[in-house]
Amino acid sequence: MISISKWGGVEPSIGYDTYWKFACERQKVFWEKLKGCNSSLTNDEILKQYKFTNPYRACDRVSQFLIRDVIYSDTFTHEDTFLRVILFKLFNKVETWKLLESKFGVISVDTFDAKAFACFLDEQMHKGIKIYSNAYMMASGCKEFNVTRKHQAHLLLVKKMLNEHLPMKVHNSESMEEAYKLLLAYPMIGKFLAYQYVTDLNYSEITDFSESEFTVPGPGAKDGIKKCFISTGNYTDSDIIKIMAERQEYEFERLGLEFYNLGGRKLQYIDTQNLFCETDKYCRVAHPELSGVSGRQKIKQKYRPTREQIQFTFPPKWGINMESIYGSRQISGVCT
Repeated sequence: MISISKWGGVEPSIGYDTYWKFACERQKVFWEKLKGCNSSLTNDEILKQYKFTNPYRACDRVSQFLIRDVIYSDTFTHEDTFLRVILFKLFNKVETWKLLESKFGVISVDTFDAKAFACFLDEQMHKGIKIYSNAYMMASGCKEFNVTRKHQAHLLLVKKMLNEHLPMKVHNSESMEEAYKLLLAYPMIGKFLAYQYVTDLNYSEITDFSESEFTVPGPGAKDGIKKCFISTGNYTDSDIIKIMAERQEYEFERLGLEFYNLGGRKLQYIDTQNLFCETDKYCRVAHPELSGVSGRQKIKQKYRPTREQIQFTFPPKWGINMESIYGSRQISGVCT
């Protein structure tokens, strides 16, 4: 494989090597936590001070809750699973999901009632409870659905999807891009959210697409790409994300880095896209001279250790055997 700088018109910056070094060190932190290491997890001062997501999207706390507690059950139909995934991701907050299930029981097509759910969430908001996470901020949709509160519109959006048989349309899609376009056609769902949602649905048995067949760069990834490359030549941002996935083994070897992947699973397009977002944040401290698209200069979230334990679970279709890494030792890790 030839050097990235020999690709037509492509010129990497100092941020390019930082991308790979960050990926390797952040993955090392993941494994150290998984082993229950109580000493310093890393010598990297930036990683010690600030919060960064895992290189593998599926390893993060919210994705793990989605896979383990929202998606998988022998009793769910595809419609049930679709409803559960989209409803969970609209709020993207574990605590909100738990509140809903504590009130309404197991959420399914049979138990979902947009009006009742909205009234209950109204009550929680009146108590001062925050029902949305800060991630993936979404348009309110109040005008589209003629309501006054954002959560009312979002619940009506779910109802609209079910009424229009979107779960089975997604299930019958022949590609991730086709399923993505179905989601994109709905109000309040832009390109980035549609890609995130189709990735979440693909953790389930509704679809079985490769995570390396399609990608859509989000705003953070575009920032990261701009910091990693002085020029990307004639390549689009989507091309660059794909190229990074294809070059991962070569680049880790070139830099003398030992990257421990996820039970034999290499970084997929969703992961190399996500790593651009995190590299953008990392470079705000490591290489403040590099400019992104958004102009953001500070990292908002500080790293705060937590003792919350995660039982890591991955889609069975991925074939990841976590126990094979540590023998018969039970695999659990501190929340990352």
